[in-house]
Amino acid sequence: MSLGFQYTTAIDKLRELTARKRVVQGGTSAGKTFGIIPILVDDAIRNPGQEVSIVSESIPHLRRGAMKDFLKIMQQTGRYINSHWNKSLLTYTFSNGSYIEFFSADMEGRLRGARRTTLYVNEANNIPFDFYHQMAIRTSGTIWLDFNPTTEFWAHTEVLKDDDAEHLILTYKDNEALPSTVRDEIEKARDKAKDSAYWANWWKVYGLGEIGSLQDTIFNFEIVDTTPSDARLLGYGLDFGFSFDPAAVVEVRMMGDDLYVKEVIYDKELTNQDLNLKLHQWGVSGKIVADSAEPKSIEELKRKGWNIEGAHKGADSIKMSIDLLQRFNIKVTRDSVNLIKEMRGYSWDKNRTGEYTGKPTDKDNHAIDALRYVALNRLHKKKAGRIAVKWS
Repeated sequence: MSLGFQYTTAIDKLRELTARKRVVQGGTSAGKTFGIIPILVDDAIRNPGQEVSIVSESIPHLRRGAMKDFLKIMQQTGRYINSHWNKSLLTYTFSNGSYIEFFSADMEGRLRGARRTTLYVNEANNIPFDFYHQMAIRTSGTIWLDFNPTTEFWAHTEVLKDDDAEHLILTYKDNEALPSTVRDEIEKARDKAKDSAYWANWWKVYGLGEIGSLQDTIFNFEIVDTTPSDARLLGYGLDFGFSFDPAAVVEVRMMGDDLYVKEVIYDKELTNQDLNLKLHQWGVSGKIVADSAEPKSIEELKRKGWNIEGAHKGADSIKMSIDLLQRFNIKVTRDSVNLIKEMRGYSWDKNRTGEYTGKPTDKDNHAIDALRYVALNRLHKKKAGRIAVKWS
């Protein structure tokens, strides 16, 4: 029974794979996750006692990605039974004893713990090879890996060398369930690629599903579990958005040469009233530095009692704020899913001749802009490269 689920070419191609290790490489909206999960569900229902693990880099990443897709697919196909879903253990158990569990690659005990019949590593390029290997040696049956090919990694250099591995490339054209508006937006990059090195690489990776390169990334950063309790609050950055761009708020704390950054809000279609409520819900307190291009919004939030000011922008403010941030060890909390994604793709732009423009690519940078605003107002470069901090 189907309540809205649509079979696609991607699913047909995925069903043709027969090797133990199935490496699924693809562009954006290619239907990788929405193709693999139905196959795992069908196998679990038809074969009692299947033990299926779906793994990604973090629990927040799973909740917003594979887990959300799994629950949606179960509902669309009329198979979901609420009592079978254990929200605490993140495990769905079928009537025949098969189950599908979700856990993150940073859960050491799960990596080296129980064995399974089937493993699915979602966005495998975001986890280390050793983590994958620990799970693979505890998997008796099929192993699925999927990813956007931003650059070559261990799936190409290690897994595909094995005799029991096969490779499939999917693109948005394999996903007939994709809305035409999304398809049109993806194809805009094909024309932009003619004049931009950034868009050429983007189209290669996300349009064609081919291996690209992490070109000229601006920030080196580390993913951490939490912010230390004794890290001092530097401030909150706020980048306004609405219909197409999300509003982003990040918390920035400092301890020595380390900046700890946590994504607080990242959502679209938020009015200033919505922002006010969410800021209260998150317990935000302290100085907020917002995009000075929105003076009306800043004033509205100020009248609601927030300690908020506009970022000190100028002719070279983007480059200056980046320079200030690069002087610190940036540590991003693991649950900052959107910020992590932005940081991984934030790079210097080039013109049509391949020359640097001196500016970062102006795309997918909302949380990063919020971080930059804090740097502009709270960090100041002094003589001999020293950094002065404005705490009040």
